[in-house]
This record gives sequence, structure tokens and C-alpha cells, in this order.
Amino acid sequence: MVRKLTRGAALAVTLAVLPLVAACGGGDGDDKAADKATDESSPVAAVVAPAKVEVIAQLTGCEVKIRTEAEELREGVCHTAEGDYLITTFPKEELKEVWLESAAIYGGKYLVGPRWAISAKPAVLEPLKAKVGGAIRDLSQQPQPSAS
Repeated sequence: MVRKLTRGAALAVTLAVLPLVAACGGGDGDDKAADKATDESSPVAAVVAPAKVEVIAQLTGCEVKIRTEAEELREGVCHTAEGDYLITTFPKEELKEVWLESAAIYGGKYLVGPRWAISAKPAVLEPLKAKVGGAIRDLSQQPQPSAS
């Protein structure tokens, strides 16, 4: 119990302090990965991402219920007044891209960040983007394989 409280307190302090440090630090332009991650991300998301399902859920204001716990992904469900959504995290960026390619057959829009994706109705994605950053990807515009 004490260990959980300690980890929770450490996470809270990290989330509170790191955005301030990141905002005040001078960049030397050598961190291209960080630049890429923050292009369309909020400052908080840039600090915590790639994140765990629980961290993203906390940033979005939901109490997540873990639905899938697998080697290649973790998935949690959020039920909120704004709408329901699914948060999926991946241990590698390549696994996220494979997952998105598979999801393209269903079409739709997804909020995507470093090693994570959020599935929701389009009206829910914009408010979530403001909270966690990322970019909205429209998979309905992906080229579909021909039936021949």
C-alpha cells in the first residue's frame, strides 16, 4: 500500500514539475525526436509520452478500466460524459503503426501520439487532443486494397 502511494506521489510530483522544467530549459536543437513529438502535442503530453494507459487516462480525466493486457499492446476503456473512448499503448512505435494499418479497414479517425492511440467518435477526439496532444489521423482516407 505504501509503495503504491509513493509511486502515485512520485508521478504527481513528476507531472507537476517536469512541464515547468521543460518550459524553462533552453533547447540546443539536437533533440529531433522531442521536436517531432511536440510538433502537434501539448506540453504535458510531450513530457509524459510515450505513456501508460493510466497516465493518458488521468490526463483526460477518466478512471480507466484495463480491457487488454498483452505483450504487443495495453488497452483501456474510458466512459465519460463527453463520450466513450479506448486508449491503446504500445511498447514499440512499429507495433502502433501495424495496429493502425489493421484499423484502416474499419476507417474512422484516431488520436495518435508516440506509442499510443485513442479511438473515439470524432466529436470526442478534439477535446482529448487539447488535453494530451497528438495528431488526429483519418484512416478512412487510406487507400483500400482492390478486390481483384
